[in-house]
Amino acid sequence: MEKKFFGTDGIRGTVGEFPITPDFMLKLGWAAGRVFAGRQQSKILIGKDTRISGYMFESALEAGLSAAGVNVDLLGPMPTPAVAYLTRTFRAQAGIVISASHNPYQDNGIKFFSGKGLKLDDDIELQIEKMLDQDMSVVGSDAIGKVTRINDAAGRYIEYCKSTVNGSVSLKGLKIVVDAANGATYHVGPAVFRELGADVVAIGVSPNGMNINKNVGSTSLGSLQQAVMDQQADLGIAFDGDGDRVLMVDHTGSVVDGDELLYIIARHQQQHQALQGGVVGTLMTNLGVEKALESASIPFIRAKVGDRYVNEQLILNNWCLGGESSGHIICRHVTTTGDGIVSALQVLKAMFCAEQNLYDLRQGVEKYPQIMINVKMKQQLNISNSAAVQQAVAHAENSLADKGRVLLRPSGTEPVIRVMVEGENEQLVSQLAEELAGVVQQAASN
Repeated sequence: MEKKFFGTDGIRGTVGEFPITPDFMLKLGWAAGRVFAGRQQSKILIGKDTRISGYMFESALEAGLSAAGVNVDLLGPMPTPAVAYLTRTFRAQAGIVISASHNPYQDNGIKFFSGKGLKLDDDIELQIEKMLDQDMSVVGSDAIGKVTRINDAAGRYIEYCKSTVNGSVSLKGLKIVVDAANGATYHVGPAVFRELGADVVAIGVSPNGMNINKNVGSTSLGSLQQAVMDQQADLGIAFDGDGDRVLMVDHTGSVVDGDELLYIIARHQQQHQALQGGVVGTLMTNLGVEKALESASIPFIRAKVGDRYVNEQLILNNWCLGGESSGHIICRHVTTTGDGIVSALQVLKAMFCAEQNLYDLRQGVEKYPQIMINVKMKQQLNISNSAAVQQAVAHAENSLADKGRVLLRPSGTEPVIRVMVEGENEQLVSQLAEELAGVVQQAASN
Protein backbone atom coordinates (compact mmCIF):
# COMPACT_ATOMS: atom_id res chain seq x y z
CA MET A 1 0.00 0.00 0.00
CA GLU A 2 1.10 3.54 -0.72
CA LYS A 3 0.75 6.04 2.12
CA LYS A 4 -1.72 8.87 1.57
CA PHE A 5 -0.83 11.17 4.46
CA PHE A 6 2.48 10.22 6.05
CA GLY A 7 5.63 11.56 4.42
CA THR A 8 9.26 11.07 5.43
CA ASP A 9 8.69 13.15 8.57
CA GLY A 10 5.06 12.68 9.54
CA ILE A 11 2.11 14.68 8.24
CA ARG A 12 2.64 18.36 7.47
CA GLY A 13 0.87 21.20 5.68
CA THR A 14 -0.85 24.57 5.93
CA VAL A 15 -3.16 25.08 8.91
CA GLY A 16 -6.79 25.02 7.84
CA GLU A 17 -6.09 23.12 4.63
CA PHE A 18 -6.78 19.38 4.60
CA PRO A 19 -5.39 17.38 6.31
CA ILE A 20 -4.12 20.00 8.78
CA THR A 21 -7.59 20.63 10.17
CA PRO A 22 -9.18 20.02 13.60
CA ASP A 23 -11.60 17.37 12.32
CA PHE A 24 -8.80 15.37 10.69
CA MET A 25 -6.68 15.60 13.84
CA LEU A 26 -9.61 14.31 15.91
CA LYS A 27 -9.91 11.32 13.58
CA LEU A 28 -6.12 10.85 13.47
CA GLY A 29 -5.97 10.75 17.27
CA TRP A 30 -8.74 8.17 17.32
CA ALA A 31 -7.11 6.08 14.56
CA ALA A 32 -3.73 6.11 16.30
CA GLY A 33 -5.43 5.28 19.58
CA ARG A 34 -7.16 2.28 18.03
CA VAL A 35 -3.85 1.01 16.60
CA PHE A 36 -2.00 1.40 19.91
CA ALA A 37 -4.91 0.41 22.17
CA GLY A 38 -5.64 -3.10 23.29
CA ARG A 39 -2.95 -3.15 25.90
CA GLN A 40 -3.84 -2.59 29.54
CA GLN A 41 -3.53 1.10 30.46
CA SER A 42 -2.41 2.20 27.00
CA LYS A 43 -0.79 5.63 27.14
CA ILE A 44 0.35 8.15 24.54
CA LEU A 45 2.29 11.37 25.17
CA ILE A 46 1.62 14.63 23.32
CA GLY A 47 4.13 17.46 23.01
CA LYS A 48 4.12 20.51 20.76
CA ASP A 49 6.14 23.50 19.65
CA THR A 50 5.02 27.11 20.15
CA ARG A 51 2.71 27.61 17.14
CA ILE A 52 -0.64 29.12 18.04
CA SER A 53 -2.43 26.31 16.18
CA GLY A 54 -0.83 23.78 18.53
CA TYR A 55 -3.50 24.45 21.15
CA MET A 56 -6.25 23.56 18.68
CA PHE A 57 -4.61 20.38 17.43
CA GLU A 58 -3.58 19.26 20.91
CA SER A 59 -7.22 19.36 22.00
CA ALA A 60 -8.40 17.51 18.90
CA LEU A 61 -5.81 14.74 19.25
CA GLU A 62 -6.52 14.46 22.96
CA ALA A 63 -10.25 13.99 22.29
CA GLY A 64 -9.64 11.38 19.60
CA LEU A 65 -7.23 9.37 21.73
CA SER A 66 -9.59 9.47 24.72
CA ALA A 67 -12.45 8.30 22.53
CA ALA A 68 -10.34 5.30 21.54
CA GLY A 69 -9.78 4.43 25.20
CA VAL A 70 -6.16 5.61 25.43
CA ASN A 71 -4.78 7.62 28.34
CA VAL A 72 -2.98 10.83 27.40
CA ASP A 73 -0.07 12.63 29.06
CA LEU A 74 0.30 16.26 27.96
CA LEU A 75 3.84 17.66 27.94
CA GLY A 76 3.12 21.18 26.70
CA PRO A 77 5.76 22.95 24.58
CA MET A 78 8.70 20.55 24.34
CA PRO A 79 11.38 19.80 21.71
CA THR A 80 10.69 16.88 19.41
CA PRO A 81 13.60 14.82 20.83
CA ALA A 82 12.30 15.46 24.35
CA VAL A 83 9.04 13.76 23.38
CA ALA A 84 11.02 10.78 22.03
CA TYR A 85 12.98 10.56 25.29
CA LEU A 86 9.98 10.97 27.59
CA THR A 87 7.98 8.41 25.61
CA ARG A 88 10.65 5.87 26.53
CA THR A 89 11.00 6.88 30.17
CA PHE A 90 7.25 6.95 30.79
CA ARG A 91 6.89 3.53 29.13
CA ALA A 92 4.24 4.94 26.79
CA GLN A 93 3.06 3.11 23.68
CA ALA A 94 3.76 6.14 21.50
CA GLY A 95 4.59 9.84 21.50
CA ILE A 96 3.06 12.54 19.31
CA VAL A 97 4.70 15.85 18.40
CA ILE A 98 2.64 18.72 17.02
CA SER A 99 5.12 20.70 14.94
CA ALA A 100 6.13 21.79 11.46
CA SER A 101 9.79 22.02 12.46
CA HIS A 102 11.57 24.86 10.63
CA ASN A 103 8.47 26.01 8.70
CA PRO A 104 6.64 29.30 9.47
CA TYR A 105 3.77 29.41 11.96
CA GLN A 106 1.12 29.13 9.22
CA ASP A 107 2.14 25.47 8.84
CA ASN A 108 1.82 22.64 11.31
CA GLY A 109 2.13 18.90 11.38
CA ILE A 110 2.23 15.67 13.33
CA LYS A 111 5.13 13.34 14.06
CA PHE A 112 4.87 10.00 15.85
CA PHE A 113 7.42 8.11 17.92
CA SER A 114 7.22 4.48 18.95
CA GLY A 115 7.58 3.35 22.54
CA LYS A 116 11.30 2.94 21.84
CA GLY A 117 11.66 6.60 20.89
CA LEU A 118 12.02 5.88 17.16
CA LYS A 119 10.04 7.10 14.15
CA LEU A 120 7.18 4.72 13.40
CA ASP A 121 7.74 1.85 11.00
CA ASP A 122 5.95 2.10 7.66
CA ASP A 123 3.60 -0.74 8.56
CA ILE A 124 2.36 1.08 11.68
CA GLU A 125 1.75 4.26 9.68
CA LEU A 126 -0.18 2.20 7.13
CA GLN A 127 -2.27 0.68 9.93
CA ILE A 128 -3.16 4.17 11.16
CA GLU A 129 -4.08 5.28 7.64
CA LYS A 130 -6.23 2.17 7.19
CA MET A 131 -8.03 2.96 10.45
CA LEU A 132 -8.70 6.51 9.19
CA ASP A 133 -10.99 4.94 6.57
CA GLN A 134 -13.19 3.42 9.30
CA ASP A 135 -16.15 5.12 10.93
CA MET A 136 -15.19 6.69 14.24
CA SER A 137 -16.67 5.14 17.37
CA VAL A 138 -16.33 5.80 21.08
CA VAL A 139 -15.47 3.22 23.71
CA GLY A 140 -17.83 2.73 26.64
CA SER A 141 -17.94 5.54 29.18
CA ASP A 142 -16.07 3.42 31.71
CA ALA A 143 -13.18 2.93 29.25
CA ILE A 144 -12.68 6.52 28.01
CA GLY A 145 -9.04 7.57 28.29
CA LYS A 146 -7.92 9.91 31.05
CA VAL A 147 -5.77 12.99 30.45
CA THR A 148 -2.91 14.10 32.70
CA ARG A 149 -0.47 17.01 32.42
CA ILE A 150 3.19 16.25 33.18
CA ASN A 151 4.32 19.36 35.03
CA ASP A 152 7.98 18.41 35.46
CA ALA A 153 8.62 17.39 31.82
CA ALA A 154 11.02 20.27 31.15
CA GLY A 155 13.10 19.53 34.24
CA ARG A 156 13.33 15.84 33.39
CA TYR A 157 14.57 16.63 29.88
CA ILE A 158 17.10 19.22 31.06
CA GLU A 159 18.65 16.69 33.43
CA TYR A 160 18.73 14.09 30.67
CA CYS A 161 20.55 16.46 28.28
CA LYS A 162 23.15 17.25 30.94
CA SER A 163 23.67 13.54 31.57
CA THR A 164 24.74 12.95 27.94
CA VAL A 165 28.14 14.58 28.56
CA ASN A 166 30.70 13.40 31.07
CA GLY A 167 30.21 14.92 34.53
CA SER A 168 33.70 16.41 34.31
CA VAL A 169 32.76 18.51 31.27
CA SER A 170 32.31 22.12 32.31
CA LEU A 171 31.29 25.10 30.20
CA LYS A 172 32.57 27.54 32.77
CA GLY A 173 34.41 30.40 31.12
CA LEU A 174 32.49 30.09 27.85
CA LYS A 175 30.17 32.86 26.68
CA ILE A 176 27.50 31.33 24.45
CA VAL A 177 24.66 32.95 22.54
CA VAL A 178 21.72 30.52 22.32
CA ASP A 179 19.04 31.14 19.67
CA ALA A 180 15.91 29.09 20.37
CA ALA A 181 14.02 30.25 17.23
CA ASN A 182 11.06 31.30 19.44
CA GLY A 183 10.30 27.60 19.34
CA ALA A 184 10.16 24.52 21.50
CA THR A 185 13.63 24.93 23.07
CA TYR A 186 12.95 28.45 24.35
CA HIS A 187 12.72 27.36 28.00
CA VAL A 188 14.99 24.31 28.11
CA GLY A 189 17.84 25.18 25.72
CA PRO A 190 19.38 28.13 27.57
CA ALA A 191 18.86 26.33 30.91
CA VAL A 192 20.96 23.31 29.88
CA PHE A 193 24.02 25.35 28.93
CA ARG A 194 23.62 27.72 31.87
CA GLU A 195 23.43 24.85 34.36
CA LEU A 196 26.64 23.41 32.90
CA GLY A 197 28.43 26.65 33.73
CA ALA A 198 28.25 28.75 30.58
CA ASP A 199 27.53 32.47 30.49
CA VAL A 200 24.42 32.33 28.30
CA VAL A 201 22.94 35.14 26.23
CA ALA A 202 19.53 33.95 25.02
CA ILE A 203 17.72 35.21 21.91
CA GLY A 204 14.63 33.86 20.19
CA VAL A 205 13.11 32.97 23.57
CA SER A 206 9.93 35.05 23.44
CA PRO A 207 7.40 32.95 21.51
CA ASN A 208 4.00 34.52 20.84
CA GLY A 209 2.54 31.74 18.71
CA MET A 210 3.32 33.48 15.43
CA ASN A 211 7.04 34.31 15.53
CA ILE A 212 8.48 30.79 15.49
CA ASN A 213 11.48 30.66 13.08
CA LYS A 214 10.84 34.29 12.07
CA ASN A 215 14.24 35.94 11.47
CA VAL A 216 15.76 33.69 14.16
CA GLY A 217 16.88 30.10 14.56
CA SER A 218 18.87 27.73 12.38
CA THR A 219 17.08 28.82 9.20
CA SER A 220 17.88 32.50 9.72
CA LEU A 221 21.34 32.85 11.26
CA GLY A 222 21.86 36.58 10.79
CA SER A 223 20.55 37.46 14.25
CA LEU A 224 22.81 34.90 15.90
CA GLN A 225 25.88 35.99 13.95
CA GLN A 226 25.28 39.62 14.92
CA ALA A 227 24.70 38.71 18.57
CA VAL A 228 27.90 36.66 18.73
CA MET A 229 29.90 39.59 17.39
CA ASP A 230 28.14 42.21 19.55
CA GLN A 231 28.54 40.12 22.70
CA GLN A 232 32.10 39.06 21.82
CA ALA A 233 30.93 35.53 22.57
CA ASP A 234 32.95 32.36 22.13
CA LEU A 235 30.27 30.82 19.91
CA GLY A 236 26.58 30.78 19.06
CA ILE A 237 24.11 27.89 18.96
CA ALA A 238 20.92 27.97 16.85
CA PHE A 239 18.04 25.51 17.02
CA ASP A 240 15.08 25.17 14.70
CA GLY A 241 11.46 25.46 15.77
CA ASP A 242 11.12 21.96 17.21
CA GLY A 243 14.69 21.56 18.46
CA ASP A 244 15.83 18.54 16.47
CA ARG A 245 18.39 20.53 14.46
CA VAL A 246 21.37 22.64 15.44
CA LEU A 247 23.78 24.91 13.62
CA MET A 248 26.58 26.93 15.20
CA VAL A 249 28.50 30.16 14.71
CA ASP A 250 32.16 30.46 15.72
CA HIS A 251 33.70 33.49 17.43
CA THR A 252 34.43 35.12 14.05
CA GLY A 253 30.73 35.04 13.14
CA SER A 254 31.17 32.27 10.55
CA VAL A 255 28.52 29.55 10.26
CA VAL A 256 29.46 25.97 11.17
CA ASP A 257 26.90 23.72 9.47
CA GLY A 258 25.74 20.19 10.20
CA ASP A 259 28.41 18.60 8.00
CA GLU A 260 31.20 20.30 9.94
CA LEU A 261 29.60 19.55 13.32
CA LEU A 262 29.33 15.90 12.34
CA TYR A 263 33.03 15.86 11.46
CA ILE A 264 34.00 17.51 14.78
CA ILE A 265 32.02 14.95 16.80
CA ALA A 266 33.39 12.04 14.74
CA ARG A 267 37.02 13.13 15.15
CA HIS A 268 36.57 13.61 18.89
CA GLN A 269 35.03 10.16 19.29
CA GLN A 270 37.76 8.60 17.16
CA GLN A 271 40.52 10.23 19.20
CA HIS A 272 38.95 8.90 22.41
CA GLN A 273 38.28 5.38 21.03
CA ALA A 274 34.53 6.01 21.30
CA LEU A 275 33.56 5.98 17.61
CA GLN A 276 31.55 2.88 16.82
CA GLY A 277 32.11 2.00 13.17
CA GLY A 278 31.81 5.04 10.94
CA VAL A 279 29.60 7.96 9.98
CA VAL A 280 26.38 8.10 7.96
CA GLY A 281 25.74 11.22 5.91
CA THR A 282 23.21 11.83 3.15
CA LEU A 283 23.25 12.39 -0.59
CA MET A 284 23.63 16.10 0.22
CA THR A 285 26.62 15.81 2.56
CA ASN A 286 29.44 17.99 1.24
CA LEU A 287 32.15 16.08 -0.59
CA GLY A 288 34.76 17.92 1.48
CA VAL A 289 33.46 16.20 4.61
CA GLU A 290 33.67 12.79 2.95
CA LYS A 291 37.28 13.52 1.94
CA ALA A 292 38.16 14.76 5.45
CA LEU A 293 36.71 11.64 7.08
CA GLU A 294 38.52 9.47 4.55
CA SER A 295 41.82 11.20 5.43
CA ALA A 296 41.13 10.40 9.08
CA SER A 297 40.42 6.74 8.20
CA ILE A 298 36.79 7.06 9.31
CA PRO A 299 34.33 4.99 7.23
CA PHE A 300 31.55 7.02 5.59
CA ILE A 301 28.38 6.06 3.74
CA ARG A 302 25.50 8.09 2.31
CA ALA A 303 21.79 7.57 3.00
CA LYS A 304 18.81 9.13 1.27
CA VAL A 305 17.94 12.62 2.48
CA GLY A 306 15.91 12.47 5.70
CA ASP A 307 16.79 11.62 9.29
CA ARG A 308 14.79 8.40 9.23
CA TYR A 309 16.99 7.08 6.40
CA VAL A 310 20.14 8.12 8.27
CA ASN A 311 18.88 6.25 11.32
CA GLU A 312 18.02 3.19 9.22
CA GLN A 313 21.61 3.01 7.97
CA LEU A 314 23.00 3.51 11.47
CA ILE A 315 20.92 0.63 12.78
CA LEU A 316 21.72 -1.55 9.77
CA ASN A 317 25.48 -1.04 10.18
CA ASN A 318 25.43 -0.92 13.99
CA TRP A 319 27.01 2.55 13.89
CA CYS A 320 26.16 5.42 16.20
CA LEU A 321 26.82 8.73 14.44
CA GLY A 322 25.11 10.28 11.44
CA GLY A 323 23.46 13.43 10.24
CA GLU A 324 22.56 16.00 7.63
CA SER A 325 23.96 19.34 6.46
CA SER A 326 20.88 21.04 7.92
CA GLY A 327 22.08 20.17 11.43
CA HIS A 328 19.94 17.11 12.03
CA ILE A 329 22.52 14.98 13.85
CA ILE A 330 21.87 11.59 15.47
CA CYS A 331 24.14 10.45 18.30
CA ARG A 332 22.81 6.95 18.95
CA HIS A 333 25.23 6.27 21.79
CA VAL A 334 23.16 8.68 23.92
CA THR A 335 19.79 9.10 22.18
CA THR A 336 17.46 7.61 19.57
CA THR A 337 16.72 10.55 17.30
CA GLY A 338 18.09 13.88 16.10
CA ASP A 339 18.49 16.19 19.10
CA GLY A 340 19.79 19.74 18.71
CA ILE A 341 20.72 20.26 22.36
CA VAL A 342 22.40 16.86 22.75
CA SER A 343 24.34 17.33 19.48
CA ALA A 344 25.50 20.79 20.55
CA LEU A 345 26.72 19.31 23.84
CA GLN A 346 28.75 16.70 21.94
CA VAL A 347 30.51 19.51 20.05
CA LEU A 348 31.13 21.45 23.27
CA LYS A 349 32.51 18.28 24.83
CA ALA A 350 34.96 18.00 21.92
CA MET A 351 36.02 21.62 22.52
CA PHE A 352 36.46 21.00 26.25
CA CYS A 353 38.53 17.84 25.80
CA ALA A 354 40.71 19.27 23.02
CA GLU A 355 41.05 22.66 24.73
CA GLN A 356 40.35 24.26 21.34
CA ASN A 357 37.73 26.69 20.14
CA LEU A 358 35.11 25.96 17.49
CA TYR A 359 37.02 27.85 14.81
CA ASP A 360 40.08 25.63 15.27
CA LEU A 361 38.14 22.36 15.39
CA ARG A 362 36.41 23.04 12.08
CA GLN A 363 39.71 23.53 10.22
CA GLY A 364 39.96 19.83 9.43
CA VAL A 365 37.26 20.21 6.76
CA GLU A 366 37.74 22.04 3.47
CA LYS A 367 34.25 22.25 2.03
CA TYR A 368 33.75 21.98 -1.71
CA PRO A 369 31.74 24.63 -3.59
CA GLN A 370 28.20 23.28 -3.95
CA ILE A 371 25.47 24.72 -6.16
CA MET A 372 21.84 23.56 -5.96
CA ILE A 373 19.12 24.73 -8.36
CA ASN A 374 15.44 23.82 -7.99
CA VAL A 375 13.88 23.30 -11.42
CA LYS A 376 10.10 23.69 -11.22
CA MET A 377 7.82 22.01 -13.77
CA LYS A 378 4.15 21.32 -14.39
CA GLN A 379 4.49 17.63 -13.60
CA GLN A 380 7.25 15.46 -12.22
CA LEU A 381 9.85 14.40 -14.79
CA ASN A 382 11.21 10.85 -14.80
CA ILE A 383 14.85 11.82 -15.29
CA SER A 384 15.94 8.23 -15.90
CA ASN A 385 13.81 8.15 -19.07
CA SER A 386 15.31 11.32 -20.56
CA ALA A 387 18.30 10.62 -22.81
CA ALA A 388 19.14 14.35 -22.95
CA VAL A 389 19.27 14.62 -19.15
CA GLN A 390 21.36 11.47 -18.79
CA GLN A 391 23.77 12.73 -21.46
CA ALA A 392 24.09 16.07 -19.65
CA VAL A 393 24.76 14.30 -16.36
CA ALA A 394 27.47 12.16 -17.97
CA HIS A 395 29.07 15.29 -19.45
CA ALA A 396 29.07 17.04 -16.08
CA GLU A 397 30.53 14.01 -14.31
CA ASN A 398 33.28 13.69 -16.93
CA SER A 399 34.11 17.38 -16.57
CA LEU A 400 34.45 17.02 -12.79
CA ALA A 401 36.33 13.72 -13.05
CA ASP A 402 36.98 12.43 -9.50
CA LYS A 403 37.01 15.95 -8.04
CA GLY A 404 33.28 16.46 -7.78
CA ARG A 405 29.86 14.89 -8.13
CA VAL A 406 26.41 15.45 -9.63
CA LEU A 407 23.05 14.70 -8.04
CA LEU A 408 19.55 15.03 -9.50
CA ARG A 409 16.85 14.48 -6.91
CA PRO A 410 13.07 14.74 -7.37
CA SER A 411 11.14 16.50 -4.62
CA GLY A 412 8.80 14.19 -2.77
CA THR A 413 5.97 16.70 -2.44
CA GLU A 414 5.93 18.86 -5.59
CA PRO A 415 7.01 18.68 -9.26
CA VAL A 416 10.57 19.89 -8.70
CA ILE A 417 13.92 18.42 -9.69
CA ARG A 418 16.77 19.47 -7.42
CA VAL A 419 19.96 19.78 -9.43
CA MET A 420 23.15 19.72 -7.31
CA VAL A 421 26.72 19.98 -8.53
CA GLU A 422 29.81 20.22 -6.34
CA GLY A 423 33.54 20.14 -6.94
CA GLU A 424 36.86 21.85 -6.32
CA ASN A 425 36.47 24.50 -9.05
CA GLU A 426 33.67 26.92 -8.12
CA GLN A 427 33.43 28.46 -11.60
CA LEU A 428 33.13 25.05 -13.26
CA VAL A 429 30.58 23.89 -10.67
CA SER A 430 28.40 26.95 -11.28
CA GLN A 431 28.62 26.57 -15.06
CA LEU A 432 27.75 22.87 -15.01
CA ALA A 433 24.83 23.40 -12.61
CA GLU A 434 23.32 26.08 -14.86
CA GLU A 435 23.76 23.93 -17.97
CA LEU A 436 22.27 20.86 -16.33
CA ALA A 437 19.31 22.81 -14.92
CA GLY A 438 18.63 24.16 -18.41
CA VAL A 439 18.61 20.65 -19.91
CA VAL A 440 16.22 19.43 -17.18
CA GLN A 441 13.91 22.40 -17.80
CA GLN A 442 13.92 21.75 -21.54
CA ALA A 443 13.23 18.04 -21.05
CA ALA A 444 10.30 18.87 -18.77
CA SER A 445 8.83 21.18 -21.42
CA ASN A 446 8.86 18.53 -24.16
